[in-house]
Amino acid sequence: MFMSVLSGLIVSVDAFFIGLSLGLQKKCRFMHLALINAFLLGLCIIGFFVAGRVYEYIPVDPDIVVGFAFITLGLWTIAQYFVCEYAKRRVGGDASLKPIILVGLVMSVEAMLITMGITLIFHPESTIIIPLTVAFAHFAYSALSFSLARTRHMKRIPVFWSYCISGVALIIYGLLALFVDIGM
Repeated sequence: MFMSVLSGLIVSVDAFFIGLSLGLQKKCRFMHLALINAFLLGLCIIGFFVAGRVYEYIPVDPDIVVGFAFITLGLWTIAQYFVCEYAKRRVGGDASLKPIILVGLVMSVEAMLITMGITLIFHPESTIIIPLTVAFAHFAYSALSFSLARTRHMKRIPVFWSYCISGVALIIYGLLALFVDIGM
């Protein structure tokens, strides 16, 4: 169980960079981040129960499914930045909350997939502590980085880097799920 909780803490580090990207947006408030994380907690719990039920139906090693899911999610996180930037340029500004909502949905689905992945990897020793760890780690990391982004020094970091680092973190976890046997 220790390894599953540790995995939840480690793979939630990408939330640090998501919180950073939200903190760098002037229209985003801490209340938006809190609402995103409340939704995220619900999806993590749903993901935990879904993963427990589908474990027996996966015809291949669950590590393969989890690995490719995280690699895809990491690439999608990076691509999302370009989609949001294209939309901002096309509309002529960023007065709407659509980018924040999109980031919130991506972060919530990503946390649900993290929960499902950890549950599948450590099944049948998985417990409800996994989704709670993932959700609260996401909130802690994103709240910390959101607060740091509001400081004078962090505003110099381009938003692009936060999306890229977040996406690369997911890709690395996907590669680890594919090529490293975590079972201890």
